[in-house]
Amino acid sequence: MIPGLKRIETYVLARTLLAVVAALAVISSVIILIGFVDLSRSVGTRVDVNFLQIMGLDLLQAPAVILVLLPFTFLFGTLAAFVALNRRSELIAMRAAGVSAWRFIFPAAGAAFVIGVLSVTVLNPVAAALTQQFDKTRAALMQGYLQGSPNEKIWLREGDGRTQIVIRALKRDDVAGDVRLKGVSLFVYTLNKQGVLDFSRRIEADQALLSHGEWKLKGVKEATPGAEALHYDSLAIPSTLTGRAAVERFVKPDAIAFWNLPAAIDRMEQSGFSATTYRLRFQQLLATAPLFAAMSILAAAFSLRLMRLGGLAGLAGSGVALGFVLFFFNQMCGALGKAEVIAPFAAAWAPPVLALLSGFTLLCYTEDG
Repeated sequence: MIPGLKRIETYVLARTLLAVVAALAVISSVIILIGFVDLSRSVGTRVDVNFLQIMGLDLLQAPAVILVLLPFTFLFGTLAAFVALNRRSELIAMRAAGVSAWRFIFPAAGAAFVIGVLSVTVLNPVAAALTQQFDKTRAALMQGYLQGSPNEKIWLREGDGRTQIVIRALKRDDVAGDVRLKGVSLFVYTLNKQGVLDFSRRIEADQALLSHGEWKLKGVKEATPGAEALHYDSLAIPSTLTGRAAVERFVKPDAIAFWNLPAAIDRMEQSGFSATTYRLRFQQLLATAPLFAAMSILAAAFSLRLMRLGGLAGLAGSGVALGFVLFFFNQMCGALGKAEVIAPFAAAWAPPVLALLSGFTLLCYTEDG
């Protein structure tokens, strides 16, 4: 028995966690199967890969998708557990003995909250690392297929209080933790006496390697206003970027670990780029634990109707439908937050707050009339 919980709460919590694990197993299996089919179509039909390579890619991308759909595991698992307890008349016996529904629902919600905290602080960094590895492995496999395709242009910006450098490149390669760019153009701006940034020079290079706080350029041509172009075999330009900071500009916010997001936000803003998507992602991760708890409370509230009154299946189905509505509402809020229509804080916290209010309202109506 869990310390601090009585036998009834421990029993209900154990049943709930068992059902959540079963729901997680089902959802994970479906995600892995769908991911395998999608990779077989998108990668397997374009390059020569075997079953193990496709499965390896699938297992690299699956954790991030599972974390996105994890709220559904608490919705489905808690709903299944409480419906089963209701069908066996165990909930009826508990409530007839004077045990309030609040007493055995809150331990399940608390467990969901704790698991939410662990998923953000522990599982999210692991999933982010696997997502980055998935992108690198997929790009390596598709390199031959995309060799003749036009390269996507890469843009970076860095600087300090007096100098700003805008970097454009055609291709990026990671070399032993460093960043290598090809087909590079650097546009350098300096602050004049009026406090305005003026264009000072343009540097073209065949390739640039970011290493030890500087850009090491090769095959360089430099042009300044009113002067002839200069050619160099190599040139070093001081940089305020680190390898991690530069790479983070190329990856999606979902591929950055929770612990690295605050630093990534600061670096983006210092470089003059918008950090809205990163702020939204950070707030969404902070709201994960309350969302898990809200889903558990909502599911339990939809399964407390007495069996003799009938309509339990319909009420449980309504809970599932409301869960999907909340999921799409969460996606819509995320889209509005990325478009800066609403603030990232509001976009991230509106779904869990709505789910909590819905669950508490229904629970109060069911339990206290």
